[in-house]
Amino acid sequence: MDDELDIADFRTVTGTQPRKPSPHLLDTVYLCQRRQNWYHESVLDFRDRDRSDIANWTLAVRRFADRADAKGVLVMISGVVGNDTFRVLDPDEFRGFALSDDLAPLVFVNGADAKAAQMFTLAHELAHIWLGNTGLSNTSLTSTAGRRTEKWCNQVAAELLVPADALHEQYRQGEELTRTLRRMTAHFKVSTLVVLRRLRDTGCLSHERFRDAYQNERVRLPTRPNAGGDFIRTQMARTGERFSHDLIADTLAGRTLPMDAYRLLAVKKQATFDKIKTYHGLR
Repeated sequence: MDDELDIADFRTVTGTQPRKPSPHLLDTVYLCQRRQNWYHESVLDFRDRDRSDIANWTLAVRRFADRADAKGVLVMISGVVGNDTFRVLDPDEFRGFALSDDLAPLVFVNGADAKAAQMFTLAHELAHIWLGNTGLSNTSLTSTAGRRTEKWCNQVAAELLVPADALHEQYRQGEELTRTLRRMTAHFKVSTLVVLRRLRDTGCLSHERFRDAYQNERVRLPTRPNAGGDFIRTQMARTGERFSHDLIADTLAGRTLPMDAYRLLAVKKQATFDKIKTYHGLR
């Protein structure tokens, strides 16, 4: 029998038939579900002015994830299955998914996607969590057809990342569009595509100018994030700080078996486990 996702598939927002899920996607969903199940059984304000002071995209995404985590949402961002760098996730297949739950809601963001796209995906998946929806998404900023839920989540994500009032404060009538985009992306820490969408939605940009500028930006923008980063920070992004801390604490207390903890963290060595334990200040 063909493998199937046991969560709703929202990738049909463009009206295309979703292809069979890849083993990479299936294993990533299953790993996140196992993590969510463990958390469920074991553990009963992202403002634009905050973002304007953040140095780069990576820190902005991390800050956004930390804020969601503080509100009780498990956020995991990874571009590979577990920690297997040979099994890279495909952003063209999916950009993220949400696993709704009363106690342990979980959002996964495809870390193989561009950093700017990750910001929007995280906001989009949080909107699904607010609705209590479990689903897989391949978010599209320009989609006007498809599911009503997806359009609503896109609108919520856009308003969350670039509030209309804040955009009007930043907007300068008569300024060259390229300069406006450069300035607003630095302020809001979102992609130029999101800024263009918000300029159109708020009436600052005509549909014709939006269409032309959007196509130009899609060609210009990178589609993948830069490689690099230290192991611990990467691991914290992949599992979420709250999850890894509570899992290790539970393991040290003898309530979770070490081999189960290794499997949930997607690590194989005691030395790696100890590095994560030290990062959290646990003994």
